[in-house]
Amino acid sequence: MNRILLVILCFAAVAMAAGCKKSLVGAERYREQARIDDELLQQYIADNNLQDVAQRIDTTGVYYIVVNEGSGNDVFTNSTKVTVGYKAKLLLTGQTVDSTANFHPSYTLGSGIIRAWQLGIPQVQEGGRVRILSPSRYAYGPYDQPKYGIPANSLLEFDITLYDVTN
Repeated sequence: MNRILLVILCFAAVAMAAGCKKSLVGAERYREQARIDDELLQQYIADNNLQDVAQRIDTTGVYYIVVNEGSGNDVFTNSTKVTVGYKAKLLLTGQTVDSTANFHPSYTLGSGIIRAWQLGIPQVQEGGRVRILSPSRYAYGPYDQPKYGIPANSLLEFDITLYDVTN
């Protein structure tokens, strides 16, 4: 009985070690993609002379450019509802992948939207407009979005107008 238990424990330890190695490979792949994204974003900013206007949000790798600050003193939380108009493009090709024309959807800031929006929208006030340059990890990551024609690991640019803020 003790030998059977020992064999089971050894098997479990080997399985756990294999799982850790698999996670490490995933983590290495994530770090490598983050490095690539950061280099491409910095190159895009330099190539388009945006060094003086593009601001990096903390250590995220997400950049924003305030086109129009808007007015007011809105306080943003995870439960803040925002109504926006936007145009989304693949950053490196400029291909538009989604946009709103006369329709202005509303979202809750803390859920239902990508992390780049959660970080970038609060950089302006109601009536403001912001461009967000997003590395793939703050958009859709390694998951393609065939409905919109967005390949996996795409860097995206969003031009967002903030029409309404409700807390």
